[in-house]
Amino acid sequence: MNSERITKIILGPVVAEKASRVAESNNQVVLKVLPSANKTEIKHAVEQLFDVKVEAVTTTNVKGKIKRTGRVLGKRSDWKKAYVTLADGADLNFLGTE
Repeated sequence: MNSERITKIILGPVVAEKASRVAESNNQVVLKVLPSANKTEIKHAVEQLFDVKVEAVTTTNVKGKIKRTGRVLGKRSDWKKAYVTLADGADLNFLGTE
C-alpha cells in the first residue's frame, strides 16, 4: 500500500460523548475515515501514522441526515466511522504533545 493513500485514509477523530465513553472503557479510538477504506487499510494507516499497535477495527457507515432550511430539503453527506481497538498500554494522542 502506498504512503500517499495511507495519509488520506484517516480524515480525523470523532468528537462526541459516545466516542469519549468508548475511549475510556474499551481502549478504543473513534475515527472518521474515507468511505472507500477497508479495515486492513485503516489498521495499517493508524499503526504507521501514530506508531501504535492495533488489535481490531470495526467500521460503520453513517447515513447523512435530512435537514430543512425554510422550504428547501437538503441531505448531509454519508460518511464512514471506524472504531479502532488499541493494544493494552497503547495510547493515541491527537494533540501531538506527550
